[in-house]
Amino acid sequence: MNQQSPGVARRRTVWEVVIVLGLSLGASAIWSLLSLADRLTRGESLGSQTASLNTSASANPWIDVFYQVAEALVLSVPALLALYLLTNLRPALTGGHQALTDSITSIEADGGSNPLSGGARLIGLTFGRPWPDLVWAVILAAGIGLPGIGLYLAGRALGFTVEISTEGLGGYWWAVPVLILAALKNGLVEEVVAVGYLGQRLTELGWRPVHWIAASASLRGTYHLYQGFGPFFGNLVMGLVFAWFYQRTRRVMPLVVAHTLMDVVAFLGPWLIGPDWLS
Repeated sequence: MNQQSPGVARRRTVWEVVIVLGLSLGASAIWSLLSLADRLTRGESLGSQTASLNTSASANPWIDVFYQVAEALVLSVPALLALYLLTNLRPALTGGHQALTDSITSIEADGGSNPLSGGARLIGLTFGRPWPDLVWAVILAAGIGLPGIGLYLAGRALGFTVEISTEGLGGYWWAVPVLILAALKNGLVEEVVAVGYLGQRLTELGWRPVHWIAASASLRGTYHLYQGFGPFFGNLVMGLVFAWFYQRTRRVMPLVVAHTLMDVVAFLGPWLIGPDWLS
């Protein structure tokens, strides 16, 4: 791979990014755009429509729980793919980026021991700083989550945000751990792929920080468009903040934890507060 011309290596990396996004958040963005188009042509306002998350897949509760766990595990695979590619494939272009070259050399030194560990270290998905990471995660979750709730309520009042329902699993005993698993899946996939992986690869391709941060945030906002325009702008801001934080710290772990915390609150709100807690 080291013998490839820069042009060939660049094309390989571009195709790699397209494939990873096409298997994960890029596909979600396409479905979200189509969903929004469908909602806008229904002849009723977005505010009168509902988007259901974490819906039941079977009337049999025992079959349903296996569906939910399987879905969370299968949909987490793109994050593992991103880590694998970051560990095992050199970047297309490292010229002029000595820190990138050094980090890739370090990854190759231990890449044989664990096919995911090098990529995880490269983007800061490690447990080496538990308390600082947790503190930053709580700060980010509160700083993004609380204004996000306000933006959601404002969007509902103005009629350009759909009602988001997270109560689709009923009152089964396993619903709470399954919802927590779904929140963890969301945090892992979105932050590893949209921030860590995408930021790394676009930087290798010569994108300036301001450009890849904008691209990452735009992707995040787009795959939430099925919820309406309020969540699009809320997630756009979240994407800008999260990508900027990663650019400064090179650690994606606080972002994964923060995202998981926000989704846990959103998913368990009806259980802890009541079904109308976001009305």
